Amino acid sequence: MDVIAAKEAGRAIARATNARLTRRHFLVAGVGLFGLSAATGVYAGAIEPFGLVVTRYAPKPRGWPVDRKLSITVIADLHAGGPDMTLPHIREVVDTANSLQSDLVVLLGDFTAWYRFKTEPVADPVWAGELARLKAPLGTWAILGNHDWWHDLRGVRSALAGAGIPILENDAVMLGPAGQQFWLAGLGDQLAYQLGHGEFRGVDDLPGTLSRIKTDDPVLLLAHEPDIFPKVPTRVALTLAGHTHGGQIRVPLIWPHFVPSRYGARFAYGHIVENDRHLVVSGGLGTSIIPARLGVPPEIVHVTLGA
Repeated sequence: MDVIAAKEAGRAIARATNARLTRRHFLVAGVGLFGLSAATGVYAGAIEPFGLVVTRYAPKPRGWPVDRKLSITVIADLHAGGPDMTLPHIREVVDTANSLQSDLVVLLGDFTAWYRFKTEPVADPVWAGELARLKAPLGTWAILGNHDWWHDLRGVRSALAGAGIPILENDAVMLGPAGQQFWLAGLGDQLAYQLGHGEFRGVDDLPGTLSRIKTDDPVLLLAHEPDIFPKVPTRVALTLAGHTHGGQIRVPLIWPHFVPSRYGARFAYGHIVENDRHLVVSGGLGTSIIPARLGVPPEIVHVTLGA
C-alpha cells in the first residue's frame, strides 16, 4: 500500500470512528486495508462473494409455543447483478432454498444491485422469475429494503407482483392450520427517504403493524433494518432482519465500527437475545458499495421454531 493510500485509509477510519457510521465509510477504509494483502483482496472480491452457505438457528423465544414447529427460510439482500450475484448464482440460491423444504420463505428486501462496479445487470422480471420458483406450504412473503426505495421502487414492486409474491408493508397476515396458527408481520422500511447529511425518513409504523394482530397467536416480525429491535415489544416472538450484510467485510478489530447501524456491532449479525426478545440478523447474499465480501459469505438463513 503506498503512502497516499495509507494516509487516506487512516483518515477514513478516523472519520468513521468519530461520526455517524455507514457502510460507505467502512468500505472506503477497506480499500486501503486491502492493500495490506493482495491475496486477501483477491479472495474478498473474486472468491467469497460467489459462495453460498446455509446458516441454521433454533431459537427458543418465550413467546413461541414449544409444540408449534415451524421452519423458515430467510433470503436477505439479494442485490441481483454482476459481478457476484448473476443469474446462475441466483438460481443456486433458489435451488438451495427449495432443498431446505421449509414451511415458510421470507424475503427481507434489497433485491437489486446499485453500485458503479456493476458489470452485469439482472432485470427485475428475471430475478423475480427465479424467486417465483421458491416453494413452501405457507408461501413466500416479502418486505422492501432501503435500496428498493432509493433506486427501483416501482420496478421491484411490479416484479414481485408479477412473481406472485406479496409484500407486507406495515401489515400482518395469519398463517398456518388451525391450532398451529401464527401472525407474520412485515414492517415498512426505516430508511425509505434520503433527506441528506446522513438523515432519513422511514415509512415504518410498528404500532400500526402490530395493531393488525387480532388474536393471541404468536408473532413473527420481518424488518429490513435491525435497528427497530429496541422498540419491538415482547409480544413479538422473533424478529428477522437483514441490511447489515454482517458488515460485509469483517476485518478483525475493525469491522464492528463500520456496520451500517446506529448500534454498531450490537445488531450486526446472528442470533441476538435481549430481555427475552429474540432477533436473527442475516448476513445476506449480495454486496453493496463494492462487490466484495470477507468473513461473511453469502448465506441463506434457516430458522426452526418449536420442538
